[in-house]
Amino acid sequence: MLMWLSEQLLFLDPGFGVFQYLTLRAILAACSAMLISMLVGPFVIARLNDLQIGQTIRSEGPESHLAKAGTPTMGGALILLAVLGSTVLWADLDNRYVWIVIVTTTAFGAIGWVDDYRKVVRKDTRGLPARWKYLWQSVAALACTLLLFTTAVAPEETTLYVPFFKDVAWSMGWLFVPFSYFVIVGSSNAVNLTDGLDGLAIMPTVMVATGLGVIAYLAGHVEFADYLNIAYLSGTGELVVFCGAIAGAGLGFLWFNTYPAMIFMGDVGALALGAALGVVAVITRHEIVLFIMGGIFVLETLSVIIQVSSFKLTGRRVFRMAPIHHHFELKGWPEPRVIVRFWIITVMLVLFGLATLKLR
Repeated sequence: MLMWLSEQLLFLDPGFGVFQYLTLRAILAACSAMLISMLVGPFVIARLNDLQIGQTIRSEGPESHLAKAGTPTMGGALILLAVLGSTVLWADLDNRYVWIVIVTTTAFGAIGWVDDYRKVVRKDTRGLPARWKYLWQSVAALACTLLLFTTAVAPEETTLYVPFFKDVAWSMGWLFVPFSYFVIVGSSNAVNLTDGLDGLAIMPTVMVATGLGVIAYLAGHVEFADYLNIAYLSGTGELVVFCGAIAGAGLGFLWFNTYPAMIFMGDVGALALGAALGVVAVITRHEIVLFIMGGIFVLETLSVIIQVSSFKLTGRRVFRMAPIHHHFELKGWPEPRVIVRFWIITVMLVLFGLATLKLR
């Protein structure tokens, strides 16, 4: 919106041309989203408290979590407001990728909102039944991937690239659709599983979004893409604005979500942000790098899969509790220690993921 306005004002002063620069708009998107989160946050928290929309704590979890009962949840709506609002302000709205990530993120956020609403307003502990949640996630993800597949104009847009290898690439054809579907749905649920401690999910999301933003910018720049020997994908650079908005909104939300949390993001935020990361990775053709940078999300998901499989097959549990962050809590780690150590691991994984751009 403001990019279009700056184009109209160029005849008044050529200085308005500065708003055409992607890097500046990405920074402004991050700052705008953070400002929106921090300014609107107190009102959202107060309103949720008035409506008594508080978190329900599982009795079988760590005892330290019982004190969190009643903490306002559904705070992810605040994150979405900041991300989408900032993206609309600073992104090029003629770019098809921008609308794809906006619509997909909103769709997953709506699914999470229904789940949260049933849990905290209707007091239905099941929330949205798993089969219905997965069905609507599938519909949203398939719509996104089919759109990307049918509108692809270059073979690079549906090719799988393997990090560390300069010439290893697989033209997937129609298999692009199911593969990308699993990336988006898997990423969405992985972030949701990680969202169990104060600030545990949001900070890795900020870091991974920042890393993906760098990749989107490089993949959308013909000279940088050629220098790094990565696929040049015209138009993907605009996603750096969207990723900047996620980073800014996430940091603004962390102001209230840091230990001890004043608000939780809930499924409305976790499902949406996870899907957003997945879609950006698919569009930029760096799905494997997403798995590297989001290693904490992968670990959390694998711990649940291992725990459930082991219990069903042998009747024994591998971990004291899954997801794995609860395992460390039950081992005696204070919650802040678990959170910060997972953050540190994510920093290293994001840096390693970015390093794969050159190690080819």
